[in-house]
Amino acid sequence: MPVLRGIDLRIDPGEVVGIVGPNGSGKSTLLRILATLLRPTDGSVSVLGSRTGSEGILAARSGIALLGHHPGLWGELTLEENLTFVARMAGASTDGVAAALEQVGLGGAKQRRADHSSHGMQRRVEFARVLLIKPQLLLLDEAHAGLDRAAQMLVNVTVSDVRRRGGAVVLVSHEPDRMLPLVDRTYHLDGGTLLSNGQAP
Repeated sequence: MPVLRGIDLRIDPGEVVGIVGPNGSGKSTLLRILATLLRPTDGSVSVLGSRTGSEGILAARSGIALLGHHPGLWGELTLEENLTFVARMAGASTDGVAAALEQVGLGGAKQRRADHSSHGMQRRVEFARVLLIKPQLLLLDEAHAGLDRAAQMLVNVTVSDVRRRGGAVVLVSHEPDRMLPLVDRTYHLDGGTLLSNGQAP
């Protein structure tokens, strides 16, 4: 049985789209397809001008950032080393690593190993990564999860930064009240089908 069915979604530059739905509705699967980590068994997907499965999709991936449920950090590296490595892999300058950590409130913890850092600190590093590599497409899976109240403002700052640069953002959540102030339009994912909720208030 397919997880997603009949999905038809277009996201324009500078647009922030929200997708809500209960746990298990396929939200994370949809984000992984948009991130080009999964290929649909039917239909086609074009991300940043390249179709999945084409030669150009590898280049497109450098413009995509996915923040999932679990921070993708290397435990044996410090927070600073993690960001430096990511910047080099993305072809971005490493000059902004210290500033990005300062921006998310971790300037004083940059020499701490990732596996000695709290989950909340690791989540902050993920947002520092986005601010550093400046993606054209940002995909946020339950963006507010694992963040304390003060750190939740990082979601707003990061989304605003991507939008300001003409990038696009997709947020998925089962808590629409947190998401609605940030998005231009919302969809409800139910039974693998995407239903438009129209404009966000």
